[in-house]
Amino acid sequence: MPQRATDAPDRSDDPRDAPRDDRLDDFARRTLTFPLAIPTPPRPDDANSPDDATGTNSPDDATGTNSPDTTKVVYVAGRGPAVVVLSEMPGLSPDVLRFARWVRDAGFTVYLPSLFGRDGAYPHAEPGLRVLRRACISAEFQALAANVTSPVTHWLRALARIAHAECGGPGVGAVGMCFTGNFALTMMLEPAVLAPVLCQPSLPLGDPAALHIAPGDLARVRARLEHDDLSVLAYRMEGDRYCTGQRFAAYAKALGARFDGRVVPASAANPSPPPFFAEVIGCPHSVVTAHLVDRDGEPTREARDAILAFLAQRLHAPSPSAP
Repeated sequence: MPQRATDAPDRSDDPRDAPRDDRLDDFARRTLTFPLAIPTPPRPDDANSPDDATGTNSPDDATGTNSPDTTKVVYVAGRGPAVVVLSEMPGLSPDVLRFARWVRDAGFTVYLPSLFGRDGAYPHAEPGLRVLRRACISAEFQALAANVTSPVTHWLRALARIAHAECGGPGVGAVGMCFTGNFALTMMLEPAVLAPVLCQPSLPLGDPAALHIAPGDLARVRARLEHDDLSVLAYRMEGDRYCTGQRFAAYAKALGARFDGRVVPASAANPSPPPFFAEVIGCPHSVVTAHLVDRDGEPTREARDAILAFLAQRLHAPSPSAP
């Protein structure tokens, strides 16, 4: 698990930092309730089941689930086809919200679920590290486990389904970042999701060559990509310790030519990111948020523009499965 790289005092309660928070005044705040599928422990007579034996059962597998209704806050803004933007650690920071506004201003309705952290908070080191530690041990995410599907993706797929019903259009986009990066891929199990974007997908933590999706779900996603002629756009930064070249190689092996993995040079990273990224992450990491440099000709801005173009190609055009 990441550790703070410095013992510098944290100023998270300093009133001088209050203007750095984002009040989300231009977003509508909603509360939505959907089932959250938590896999149940295997029964004794299931001991020889291959999925149960390897711990790779997903919420859709036959080992059974506990699916309590779970309510989360979702922020919504814009008009046009829906795009679900999933925040990186440590939450819906000003930089994540800046990216969401870019998506909104490109002609989409943005849905921002609050999954962890304090909404709108400037990402200081110590509070952010506490959020990360809590998330790492949460059954909702199972962040340390390889070859499993995160239970929260069941909830996110329901959100995508509702967003499509509300906004119409060919389908829905999903942009995941860091801790949630791979969730955008798993959300393709919902037929409404047509445009998955994986920004520095970092789970499972501690296993750089592994994927955070159950093998059966991965096979279903691969089949859907082929059947519907879809692709997955992904970004990482050179030198990123949490989303490595090994992970992109694993995605490429699993998804073949349907995986479009792109690498941004480490030299392109913003040299002065917020404290959580400078002191806890400690490497080039967040392509379109904390490490983005918003100037003409910058590789991170070009990555942002490519993501917006990818979303527009899929969501502002007729559905690829339409006759």
